[in-house]
Parts: sequence; structure tokens; C-alpha cells
Amino acid sequence: MSRTELGVLISISLGIVFLILFIVSLGFVQLKKDLVNQHFVQGDLSNSLDSSSVKNYRPVYPKSRYITGIEFNMLTLKNICPGNGMEAPRSDNWTITWADDGNQYTAWGDGGGFGGTNDEGRVSMGVAKIEGNRNNYSGYNIWGGKNPISSEKPFGGKSYGIISIDGSLFMLRSGNGKTQQCYGMQELWKSRDHGESWKRTGVDWNFPFEENTGFFVPTFLQFGQDYKGARDEYVYIYAPDHTMSVDSLSKWDVNKPGRINLIRVPKQFIEKKSAYSYFAGADSNGKPIWSSKIEKRLPVFSDSENGVMRTSVIYNPGLKRYILTVQQVGRYKDLRGEKAHIGIYESTEPWGPWSTILFEHPWNIGDFPHLQNEKYPGDPKTVYWNFSPKWWYRNGRGFVMVYTGPGGDQWGSVEGTFTISGNRKK
Repeated sequence: MSRTELGVLISISLGIVFLILFIVSLGFVQLKKDLVNQHFVQGDLSNSLDSSSVKNYRPVYPKSRYITGIEFNMLTLKNICPGNGMEAPRSDNWTITWADDGNQYTAWGDGGGFGGTNDEGRVSMGVAKIEGNRNNYSGYNIWGGKNPISSEKPFGGKSYGIISIDGSLFMLRSGNGKTQQCYGMQELWKSRDHGESWKRTGVDWNFPFEENTGFFVPTFLQFGQDYKGARDEYVYIYAPDHTMSVDSLSKWDVNKPGRINLIRVPKQFIEKKSAYSYFAGADSNGKPIWSSKIEKRLPVFSDSENGVMRTSVIYNPGLKRYILTVQQVGRYKDLRGEKAHIGIYESTEPWGPWSTILFEHPWNIGDFPHLQNEKYPGDPKTVYWNFSPKWWYRNGRGFVMVYTGPGGDQWGSVEGTFTISGNRKK
């Protein structure tokens, strides 16, 4: 065999080897994709491939120069009410308000509430009462759940906004109990007997389920006991726009781009739909512009990179700051590369501008069991976080977060502290 023929044979052999390696690599990539999809379809998310490790999630708002840090003391975690020994496994959400009678009232979803389970007392939505202080409180089912005080049959849906105003409770209802219905129907309900019975107010918004047509999961801005600490005579509501879910299969996840709207209504006309107006930008002096036309609404919080979903907002009277907490990036621990994040932001005004206090994957927050942990009841996911309006301490530097956690379906409360700089300017 000549040298020329030998060279040709070697070149052909090398080409075949490289071709085989290329085909094998393509097969591995496809296998990885199939495994991720298989984990999702089967609901086994805790062991899914972590393709997000190459992503670098960052907040879009600048770091706060006033609230420079936040710390959660996981030793104070309470999943069992210290006062009456009640827990609420398999119930989620837990939006909370502080009423005129000194108690707090909270709405949960998909479970039996305090003393109930996923089977015993399960309702689509229920209301409970929290009596006591942050160290020794008790939980009681008022409306729905296992052994409730009320005999009224609860209606379906989910609530991420409940508030006490002048002795009455108002609750924002999203949907009728089916997940994607939360994108369509939004209603306001009222109770004159601390949650034992509920009546429609006639205030509602009904949107098509298509993307970029409306808002969903609205929540109230909390202002202390029975709304007595309000800045003015208006009630404020925040609601994310329905844009595009990061989960193209279930559709129920963080929406990108993320936009949160602000709605207000005079307190005395809260049951009159025509009295509601929408934030529509700011004038040359930075003062908010309000419009009665929903189509003219503009967001007060925008994050096209990380998106938004369920939100809570509260005024901290000690720190004189509005604190906005929101689900971002995704709601699961890790679903096809989208790792759930909690975003906490502050502002001196309800409409911003906002500064970042915390933007982090909750499985990395605090000592064990961390803020979220899939070894507790529920799937490895986040649901809802809000600060208790009653349990501030140390002049607002100390707080209690009421939330779904550490598991994906359970009552939880945990204390923490804000680190404050000496500079109150932004």
C-alpha cells in the first residue's frame, strides 16, 4: 500500500470516529431532554435535572440603601399553633389581615385548614381566625375546613387578598376553584360577621383566558389593624398582568414579562365598581395619574427578566416603607431550568420606585430546614408569602412572615429581622 493510499485510509477512519462521537452526543442531549420532560409529566420534580445551574438570576431593581439586609430565624418556625396545637397540612396560601376584634383572619386553599387534612374537611377555599401573639397563637377554622364555626357552605376559588375595613372583612376571589380560572374571574366579597358568612359586592372583573388580556390574583395593600393606619381614604389593590406563563404545559406559573398593576377606590365606595381607578403613569412631578379606564393602566412594578406571580404588599409603619413580596422566575424548586425565587422590595410610595431587599432561591434562605423544603408536606414548590400586619416588633425591624412552608402545602410562620442603614434616602 502506498503512502498516499495509507493517508486516505487514516483520514476516512478518523472521519468515521468523529461522526460516531457526534451521533452519540446528539443522543445524550435528547436523552437529557426526555428525562426532564418525564420528570415533569410524572410530577417528580425534586430530582429533575438542574439545567438552571448555568443561569445567573439577578434582580432588575437596585439594592435598597435603607433596608440593607433581611434574616430569617428558622428556629422560630411554627407549623403547629402553640396555643391550641393545631396544624394545617396540605392547605396553602394563607393571605392574612388584622381585624377590629384584635384577631387576624386568613384565607387558605385546597385543604381542610386547621385540624384538617387533604381529605378531612377539604375545601377549595376557607377562612380561619388566628388568636394571640406571635409566640403563642391559636388557629381556628371559621368558614370551611374541618369543624368550622360557620355552617355556610364555602364557594370555590382561591384568595390572595383579605382585608378588614371598619369592622367588615373583604375578600378577593380568583376563579371558581379550577387553576386557570384564576386568570379569568376576579370578584370582591364581603363579610359583616368576621368571616362566618359572605356576600357578593357586585364588584368583579371577568377576562378571557387568553394572554395579555387582563390581570389575576389581586391582593390588598395592608395598613395595620382594621385599616386604621391607612395613608388616605383609599383602598389599594395590586394585581399582576396575565402575560405568558413560563410553564407552557400547565400555564399556571410565573408570568413573563412581569407587570404588577395598582388599583384604588375610595374606602366608602369599595362596593361600587365605577369608583375604581387604575394607575396610569406619573406626571412631570412624579405624581401618580389615575384613570377610570382599565385599558389605560400601566404597571407600578415591572420585571421582564424574572416575571411575577402571586404578590403581597404591606405598609411597615415602623420603617415607613411599603414592602412588596412576589413569586419570581418560577414557582417550583426547579422545573425545566426555572428555579423558584422570592423577591422582596421596598418603596416610600405604593407606586414605587422600588429597591431590592432580597432576591433569592428560597431553598437557600436561612438555616435548615430553610424557608422552603420539599421534605415537608406538599410538592417542592412555592405558593405565597406575606408579613403579618399585627406581629411587627422592634419598631418594624422585627417581623413574622406567614406563608405556605417550608412544604408546598402547609401553614407556616417564621420570625426575622431587617437590617437598617442610617440613611433613609433611596
